[in-house]
Amino acid sequence: MEVPASSSRRIRTGLFEIDVGSGDIHKEGRRVPLQEQPFRVLAMLLERPGEVITREELQARLWPADTFVGFDEGINTAIRKLRIAFGDSADNPRFIETLPRRGYRFVAPIHDAVEAPQRLESPAAGDVAAELPRARPGSRKSLVVALAAAALLVVLARTYLRLSQSNSTAPKRVMLAVLPFQNMSNDPGQEYFSDGLTEETITDLGQLSPEHLGVLARTSAMAYKHTNKSISQIGRELGVDYILEGSVRREGGEARVSAQLIRVSDQTHVWAHNYQRELHDLLQIENELGTAIAQQVQGNLTPQQLVDLSKMRTVNPEAYDLYLKGRFYWNQRNPAAMKESVGYFEQAIAKDPDFALAYVGLADAYNIGNIMGAYSAEESLPKAKMAATKALALDPSLAEAHAALGMEKSHYEFDFPGAQKEFLRAIELNPNSAYAHLFYSNCYLAPMGRMPQAIAENKKALELDPLSLPINNFMGMTYMFAGDYEKSYQQFEHTIAMDPTFPLAHMYFSFLLKITGRYEEGIKEYEKSELLRGSSPENAAAEATRLRQAFKKGGEKGAWQKNLELIRVTLKRPKDEPPGGVGVLASLYALTGDKDSAFEWLDKAFAERDGEEIALLKVDPSFKNLRGDPRFTDLLRRMGLPE
Repeated sequence: MEVPASSSRRIRTGLFEIDVGSGDIHKEGRRVPLQEQPFRVLAMLLERPGEVITREELQARLWPADTFVGFDEGINTAIRKLRIAFGDSADNPRFIETLPRRGYRFVAPIHDAVEAPQRLESPAAGDVAAELPRARPGSRKSLVVALAAAALLVVLARTYLRLSQSNSTAPKRVMLAVLPFQNMSNDPGQEYFSDGLTEETITDLGQLSPEHLGVLARTSAMAYKHTNKSISQIGRELGVDYILEGSVRREGGEARVSAQLIRVSDQTHVWAHNYQRELHDLLQIENELGTAIAQQVQGNLTPQQLVDLSKMRTVNPEAYDLYLKGRFYWNQRNPAAMKESVGYFEQAIAKDPDFALAYVGLADAYNIGNIMGAYSAEESLPKAKMAATKALALDPSLAEAHAALGMEKSHYEFDFPGAQKEFLRAIELNPNSAYAHLFYSNCYLAPMGRMPQAIAENKKALELDPLSLPINNFMGMTYMFAGDYEKSYQQFEHTIAMDPTFPLAHMYFSFLLKITGRYEEGIKEYEKSELLRGSSPENAAAEATRLRQAFKKGGEKGAWQKNLELIRVTLKRPKDEPPGGVGVLASLYALTGDKDSAFEWLDKAFAERDGEEIALLKVDPSFKNLRGDPRFTDLLRRMGLPE
């Protein structure tokens, strides 16, 4: 039987039930977490069960055109995560068989299950006038990106005004989730465009009136891509009052955007509208209607938030397209994709040297690329500073650029007062930016040892992006840095329950277990993290065995010594994503009690300006054995951290 990828039917295979339309997998009634890209691979395999789906077919359907660097790593990661989800083996496959250099085949029998419920259809709602939004100065985005946002804001503004007129006290802030816009272009290669529309709409709405309108971040919204969950269920899970859903079809020089705003409490379709425009006509229409839009929303926008339309400018359509491709790869969060995003952002800048958001994307790619091991600090962070500074020269109001510059100041310059200034400015400009709150917590408050404030900022980030794995993971780390090991334990368990295939959660949970004396559990988590990072089952099991033997023979110090030996061997391997650098070696030497070696490697990290490794020196329990040593106090002073 054939199962179309777009079907909303459910199928059974073994103990598993798969909803192809919603992207959900259940095993004996319990949900099996799986990320979007592995599920899309699974959906393709289920279209022709028992037949070989070639690598070329998978690349053409699921990876945009001109992708060369990221495909091999992406498909290998997707297949590995599918095998983890199904408990499958590459050597003895029960579900997914690999045919070397050819492709993959779903080999398990499948059967029809109960049909999934359908999403509520949009009624033939009366359209409002085709009101187009203003672009914020410096955003330089194609007008298609903000089409749905303007009319949505009009509705929310009127709702707010009605509430404020009928109540003596100000109403609570309205919370909104923008679901991923569906790609209706019959071209999987256009997925980046619909994803970009979603992300840019979230960013724009988040900055318009943050005191009245809270907008959940992209990561949490993307978790509901292709879902068949009801609006009420999504609203409960995300804790929002309104949901915006829509679709986009792009063909040649035209784009059609459909959007509808739904109130969660009673699932009423408050507003719906369709737009069809030729791309080159959009700016003219925006200039004609922008003033009218501003007049409608000014009831809850301050004069400073109103845009002077005379300052608006267009962006080269090709540059904007390249920018969206760059964000598509940046959001994949792996070293190869991060490098590919850099290429797209640079191409966008070459097409339009005054495109501020492209510079922000480049700064973000270099910042996160350093964290992920794609680039060294010396190689990437000065470039991040240059790109962020250029973006701010073009548009000082870009919150994203301030956050990117703050991260560079913290991680490379050790200019913590400067970093604080940039983070606070980013939050002032966009209080709905989850990552601005996270970076403020991670890159300033925690390094300074201000742990109650760091926890509070991390909680704000989680409120805005509750399904983000990195933010949830860092919440566990923040509790650990604060010495609240019980809450840290609970938070890591929560993060792993969200996605058992997320390796960083297992890695940091392993460390927490070890420093609290639960070595056997810690070694098990270490083994899981190594498997998820790409190690073979045999190598991961062998390393775990060596750690157990070392602990049995030498106790705590013996186990850390063996960890150090394993890391030193790993660091010599030419890998795109090393598990750590000199800062990791410094921490392990500190844990073994070898203070002289620990300070030697800490000095190397400081000389290389590798703040990603040592910015948290003051609160990281790895370095507890060094505190009180005059060399430790001297290093804190040189880094500009309080003693």
